Amino acid sequence: MADELTLDRVMAAAARLVGVVHRTPVLTSTTLDQRCGGHVLLKAEPFQRTGSFKFRGAYNRLTLLEPAQWDAGVVAFSSGNHGAAVALAARLLGIRAVVVVPANGSRAKLAAIDGYGAELRRYDPATETREEVAASIAADRGLTLIRPFDDYDVMAGQGTIGVELADQAPDVQLVLVPIGGGGLAAGVSTAITGLLPGAAVIGVEPANAGDTARSMRAGHRVTIPEPDTLADGLRATEPGELTFGVNSRLLKDVVTVTEEAIVDAMRFCFERLKIVVEPSGAVPLAALLSGVVGAADRTAVVLSGGNIAPADFAGIVAG
Repeated sequence: MADELTLDRVMAAAARLVGVVHRTPVLTSTTLDQRCGGHVLLKAEPFQRTGSFKFRGAYNRLTLLEPAQWDAGVVAFSSGNHGAAVALAARLLGIRAVVVVPANGSRAKLAAIDGYGAELRRYDPATETREEVAASIAADRGLTLIRPFDDYDVMAGQGTIGVELADQAPDVQLVLVPIGGGGLAAGVSTAITGLLPGAAVIGVEPANAGDTARSMRAGHRVTIPEPDTLADGLRATEPGELTFGVNSRLLKDVVTVTEEAIVDAMRFCFERLKIVVEPSGAVPLAALLSGVVGAADRTAVVLSGGNIAPADFAGIVAG
């Protein structure tokens, strides 16, 4: 299974994660159903450990390290959520972790990484790239690089959301997921199309970071300039090589939403559901609320995370 993402690989990840990850709830809202014209189920990953779906993939990947890699430790690069996930997974497994983070990154997310016990290595986005910094640390210190999305075992861990959804909502017809590098979409689409072959999966990006949407239409990976979007977890400049291979085959479509629609979705979750969803996590719901995607009779939306500083959240939703 080293060179492909399969349903069996996702199911194996699901077995590894039993008792470790939270089986996150599915939330509903009558107001949301009325507004969208169908029954909408919200898969609430803000209630996952570390506050986002990323813990699933990180833990699954770290459990598969070779003994020598386990002893040496790992390094990851992240705007926040992947770093926190790797940090907690490493702490639980007794593995040393270094996380490369932007010096101007979210204070809340960087504090979480530090709190989980990882060593932080800050870099200047204006003069350095996180990939090069992490690769250099890995080479100098003999650490294993844990990529945020372009790794089949990371994707398989993220795909366990789809396994849970298939059990919680076996009659779902449409699933919406956010896309940054594409690992969540690849994992969920592998699980959903394998377990519920009648269901479709659509990826959603910020319009300001529409690299996957453009790539899908071009038929090959397209690189865009550094995106400017509130959704800091979706600021990829191009799809992952491995993730794009999966998503171009399994996703029904990839659509984009405006910054205003993202804020509206965050505000809706807070006002109607009483939960905090970070901009990246609100992106797929924004597609429904703004009418970019029409609801099916039963539609599931993955709210991928809720990590945002209180002051930042208040400023965004207050307009």
